[in-house]
Amino acid sequence: MNPREPARRLDPHSDQATRGWRGLPRWGGALALLAVAAFAGYQVAMQTGLARLREAADHRLDMLATGLDADLARFDYLPALLEMTPLVPALLGTPSDTRLRDSVNRYLDGVNAAAGAEMLYVLDASGTSLAASDWDKPGTTVGQDLSFRPYVIDALGQGRGRFYGVGITSKKPGYYLSYALRRGQASRGVVAVKINLEEAERAWRKLPGDVALIDQRGVVILSTREDIKFRPLLPLDALQRAEVLRSRPYGEAALQPLRWTQKEALDRDVQVISLDGVDQLASARTLRGAPWQLVVLDNLAPLHLAARNAAITAGLAMTVLLLVAVALWQRRRAVRQKLANQAALQAAHDTLESTVAARTAQLRAAQGELVHAGKMAALGQMSAGVVHELNQPLTAMRTLSESAAILLDKNRLDDVRGNLERIRGMVDRLARLTSQLRTFAYKSELPLAPVLLSHAIADAQVIVAEASRKHRVAIEVDVQPATLSVMAEEAALGSVLANLMRNAIDAMQDAPVRKLRLQARPKEGRVLLSVTDTGPGIRPDILQRLFEPFVTGKAAGSGLGLGLVISAQLVRSMDGTLRAANLDGGGACFVIDLPAAIAVIHDSSSQPPVSDAFSIAQQE
Repeated sequence: MNPREPARRLDPHSDQATRGWRGLPRWGGALALLAVAAFAGYQVAMQTGLARLREAADHRLDMLATGLDADLARFDYLPALLEMTPLVPALLGTPSDTRLRDSVNRYLDGVNAAAGAEMLYVLDASGTSLAASDWDKPGTTVGQDLSFRPYVIDALGQGRGRFYGVGITSKKPGYYLSYALRRGQASRGVVAVKINLEEAERAWRKLPGDVALIDQRGVVILSTREDIKFRPLLPLDALQRAEVLRSRPYGEAALQPLRWTQKEALDRDVQVISLDGVDQLASARTLRGAPWQLVVLDNLAPLHLAARNAAITAGLAMTVLLLVAVALWQRRRAVRQKLANQAALQAAHDTLESTVAARTAQLRAAQGELVHAGKMAALGQMSAGVVHELNQPLTAMRTLSESAAILLDKNRLDDVRGNLERIRGMVDRLARLTSQLRTFAYKSELPLAPVLLSHAIADAQVIVAEASRKHRVAIEVDVQPATLSVMAEEAALGSVLANLMRNAIDAMQDAPVRKLRLQARPKEGRVLLSVTDTGPGIRPDILQRLFEPFVTGKAAGSGLGLGLVISAQLVRSMDGTLRAANLDGGGACFVIDLPAAIAVIHDSSSQPPVSDAFSIAQQE
């Protein structure tokens, strides 16, 4: 024998390692395909989304730029119009005439009300405001020296001026148009109009994305975002700062530069920028009527999210394709393996037949033993149930007979007769109970009739009277209304109540407070009857299987665990339910849900009072 041959057969790890190394190229190729599919999906979704955003931004820019140009141009005629009014040149000739100044103020107010500008005013050649449309309002320009403002300087030097800035007196930003009033070549004064652009800014807020208006210094002068207003895109140089200090176009703004970084230029007027760390698509448009740029900002975070989702979808699609390919390959391998295993399966089948025959014989023998054991268990359960159900009425009869003897000694014959009537009722109940137990195995339906709950509870109290007295348990009954009735079988309902009350009394033997409470209320055509105690409650491991046969929380020899099983079955036969739970403050609660009786049962006057018989039993 070749000594190397056993070594090859006894080294399976070497074969597994070899197969693993051979599979690495396949895994690498699959991962590469997934990466390519995800990258392609991301790029396609990103480019498609950017194209849609650019198209929507162009449409918004066309609409916004046209509206803003119209707002700026519709007041161009106003300064020249005032030059043709004799009042204004007259005021420039005699600025000290108060009556003439008042007339000009009122005239300017009327013209401004018709035009819709924010303010209209007249300045002399030195730049001092002589009259204004808001002469009677706080913050008026009348008497203010505005010679340092660029629009006054441009109007006096060049004939016209334009300027955007914060008002010196009103502290409100606006767009100023100015027109020089001349006599010959000399400028006699300036007519200026202030236009409020905040209405346009408020209209921008109704559109998607953010909008910003940037002046010639790169400072945002209007925006739908308050946090970027009066802030430059880049820090201002020394010359610009000196000009800003002289003309004060931005009021008291600190001119803190924005965190504005260009990341990618998609076109001449379209860029991907980072604003405060958030990627934005910035689309710009230069206005015709002013040296400003209108910029529309669109947040790219939703677009990045959509592109990532597209990448994930493409990767999943490629994964599905790869899995389908692997499944087809595995299927071919499985077919070959199946053909190879058929011979081994045939041999195993012959051996299995003999094993199955032997096991079948053993199972038949075991089945006979289980059937016999089941019959014995059923017989024992039925016997225990009979003893359990007969014991409660017999106990009640004993209590009533002992109570009758005491009453007889006291010559209370009416009460004795009442106890005898109750004993006769107990005998009738035993007869019905034995009839029910006789037919219990055949699942016969109980005859249902209206039963007054107060009577059923009183009968159950009599049955448990001795136990409640012995263990000093206080019983409270609360039935509202007093005539509340249910559809039930009287004997079965009394048996269920007596069983629940006896269990509650047994549970409270060691409790410091021993109170048994029965409460009944109608609810939507049914009646809920609760039996609660102040005992330790039901153990969690028993609560889950409480209504199973032979499950009990009592000590060994104290109960068989059949009372609640029989009670639950009796309640079900009366079209009801029985459930149990532990109370938060301690104790257990059993709830019986039965259909309410349509007719109201009234107490019969011939029946002796329950309270007398129960009090005698308590005094014994």
